[in-house]
Amino acid sequence: MRTGTPARVGQYTALLAYLVFLAFPFLWLVSTAFKPPRELGSLHPTWIPKDPTLDNFRQAFDEQPLLHAALNSLLAALAAAVVAVLLATPTAYVLARRRTRLAKAVTGWVVVSQAFPFVLLIIPLFLVLKNLRLINSVPGLVLVYVVWALPFALWMLAGYVRAVPPELEEAAAVDGAGRVRTLVSVTAPLLAPGIVATALFAFITAWNEFFFALVLLKTPEKQTLPVVLTHFIGAEGVADLGPLAAAAFLATLPSLVVFALIQRRITGGMLTGAVKS
Repeated sequence: MRTGTPARVGQYTALLAYLVFLAFPFLWLVSTAFKPPRELGSLHPTWIPKDPTLDNFRQAFDEQPLLHAALNSLLAALAAAVVAVLLATPTAYVLARRRTRLAKAVTGWVVVSQAFPFVLLIIPLFLVLKNLRLINSVPGLVLVYVVWALPFALWMLAGYVRAVPPELEEAAAVDGAGRVRTLVSVTAPLLAPGIVATALFAFITAWNEFFFALVLLKTPEKQTLPVVLTHFIGAEGVADLGPLAAAAFLATLPSLVVFALIQRRITGGMLTGAVKS
């Protein structure tokens, strides 16, 4: 059915309004990061700073160890992404190629597990990590991030595996290749775009995560960047608005850049998983 002109105009208007709604917090954050104190306290705020300054950025780095916290976040996010992909790739291959009841049950559980809220999981995770002596450690946090990223990684990679023609694997089997060699030499190279997109998605999830890091990391030198950002808020709930906005802006940039690079690949993986050959 062809969409009429009024309907199309309405669709684009709704889309534009939604984009403005999403962009407003970030644009206001950028504006606040460059405003001097007198403009931050003004009763008539403006979008564009009248006297832009970099003092908020200097003050943010002077008050809090942002670089060290960013390094902790980077290490945790990279490790979580690598481990999640290494575990998800062979598992997704099995789920996509073996259409058994067990595979269907596992796939259903993967989807259902995404509905569990953070609060429901934090106590069991805390007890498990306590028994493993991984509380207040970056490896313990990485373990939590891997567990949290695995369901979506499995679902996403399974869609890419289904897009690979089974005939290629059958030809490899005729040549004497086993399952493992077929996966490594034939299927994995074709999954490279999906593996990259999945790894970057896991990286973004871990980089932006706050709740688990807040609960599991107690020592200041081990805290991640999202947790350190809360230090700009005083005991009475009064925020040091300028430095907080500057630090939050810098913390947001990696996520924006990475997501801009992978958004097409993520969409492609979702659409691929929804199409049957």
